[in-house]
This record gives sequence, C-alpha cells and structure tokens, in this order.
Amino acid sequence: MARGPTIIDVARLAGVSKATAARVLNGQEELVKKSTQELVNVAAEQLGYVRNAIAGSLRTDRTYVVALSIPDITNPFWPEVARGVQDTTEAKGYTTVIVNTDWKYDREQSMMNMVRRNRFDGLIINVVDTPIIELQKLHIPIVLLGGSEYYPNINSVGSDAASGAETALHYLFELGHRRIALISGLSRRRYSVQYEAYFEFHARYQLSMDEDLLIEGDFNRRAGYFAMEKLLSLKNPPTAVFAANDSIAIGALKAAKMMSWRVPEDISIIGMDDIYASTVTSPELTTIAKPKYEIGVNAARILLNCIENESHTATEKLKMACDLMIRGSTAPPRVKMPKLNKK
Repeated sequence: MARGPTIIDVARLAGVSKATAARVLNGQEELVKKSTQELVNVAAEQLGYVRNAIAGSLRTDRTYVVALSIPDITNPFWPEVARGVQDTTEAKGYTTVIVNTDWKYDREQSMMNMVRRNRFDGLIINVVDTPIIELQKLHIPIVLLGGSEYYPNINSVGSDAASGAETALHYLFELGHRRIALISGLSRRRYSVQYEAYFEFHARYQLSMDEDLLIEGDFNRRAGYFAMEKLLSLKNPPTAVFAANDSIAIGALKAAKMMSWRVPEDISIIGMDDIYASTVTSPELTTIAKPKYEIGVNAARILLNCIENESHTATEKLKMACDLMIRGSTAPPRVKMPKLNKK
C-alpha cells in the first residue's frame, strides 16, 4: 500500500524547508509570511496531505479526542444526549468517540483501557460499576452522566429524576389514583431513584405499600411487557402504572392492549424520558421529559472547560429540571375494574 504524503513531500513541492512547512500546517502561520503560507497550503491540497494528529499530540500533549461512554446504545434516550455532546465538542475542534458498555463492568473496563491507551483528553460517562479510584487513575477530566452520590469529587450532569418521579406520582394522585404500580429499572444502588420517590410518596400521603405492585427489571420494552402482564393478572390490579422509562412504559402499554385493557379508560400509564416513540404510541404516552440534548451540551461544556483550563479545580454538579408531558395515556381511575380474559 502506498504511503500518504508527508510534510517533507509538501515542503519539497512548495520549495520551502520542512520546518517552514511544519509551522504553516501546525497553525503557526504568524511565523511565516503570507506568500509562503499560500505556497505550502496549495502544495498540501494538491498532494492531499492530512496532518498527523498522533504525531501532533506528542508535541502538544493533547489529542483533541474525548470519549462518551453510554450503557445501552439501543436505548432511545441516548442519541439526543450524544448529539448534544458531539455538537459542543466539534464546535471546539474535538472529536467524540462513542462507546457502548451494555451495562457490563468488563466492557466498561475495556473502554477505560482504550481511553488510557489512546491518550484521550477527557471522558463523559454513565458509570456502570467502576469505583471512583479507578476513574481517578485515568488522570484526565471526567464528567458523569446521571447520579453521582458515589463520586463526590467528580463533575456530573443529569436530570432531577427524583423530582420528576415525585411529579409523576403526584399527578396520578391528583387524578384520583391510589393503587399505583411501579415498574423500575435495575439500579447499581440498593433502590432506584423512582423507588425512593415511590416510597416517600406513599409515606407522605399515608398510603399502604403493596409489594406486589413493585417490579424491577431491565430498561426495555420486553421487561415492561412482562411486568405489566404480571400486574394485570393480580387479584387486585393497580389503576395506574409509573414506569422508570418510556421503553418500559411502551412495553407495558402493549401488554395492556394484548390483555384487552383500555388505556387510559381501564388503566393509566406514565413513563419517563420523553423519547420520540412516546409521541407516536396509541394513545400517546404521558411522560416526564428529561432535557436530553441539554444534558449532553452541558456535560461537554464542563469537560472542555476542565481540559482547556488545567487550573480549574471546582467540582460542578448540575441537575436539570424535568417537565410533565400530559398526553393520552392517563385519566382518572374507573370505579369498577375490568374482568380479565380467560386464556
């Protein structure tokens, strides 16, 4: 395979020294007169010369590459976050490499080794299970996505999910629901944010807790489907369901329809995230909207500030407000519950 053109080739075609060509191609034009700059740039364009970023990073100790580590690339929540990160980093001349960990610790460790090996300038990460000491060993700026109570000295950006969950439950209560189920996603903590809000909600309104109405599973439609099947098969089923994300809620909506339960006439469903699919379900899904794009933008902003200002030491913890999006999947409860279909 033929090698690509080098600075030496550009210098030879332009009729200048290698040092002069290097100054122009490395952005040090102020040291070279305009006519010579033009000669070098024309020669580089004719040859198809591309600056060697790896060689440049050895001189500047910066690669202009950052990593974005997310746990599930198939989850519709993440593309908007990634777009926010990418738009912000690209505007500052950085490239973003997106890595998917599949909620697996070993994949997260492989990602970290890749970041270390390729000398990335920074990392934005939704942590699976890596302890803080391992993150600190990277010796690069890091911004966490989501909860960060286990990482007190690391920058973080996320939504105020606890307040959002409280809003969802209060809205169902105001509609008249008292028997509300929770389909929660698996959490690295003992209890998820949604569960804690659910527990506090029942305590505040002095409602009895029914363990049969609490189901924990994966953050996907399949988990939501089977959880809803279980809930609707109870002798005393719920009148409303709060799902930890929209994918779970959409799976629950499908299960309700398969079991001939009408939404929202027979049961209400509310999700969380406000992904695009929540607006095209039938009925459209009531949900708690998280500012996904803005989360990505702010995470990238904080990261770039830390990269470009090495003296910056203050830790920034940003929680962004969520909004209730009322659509067609919620309504006041029926007094009489529908009968289950016999299988």
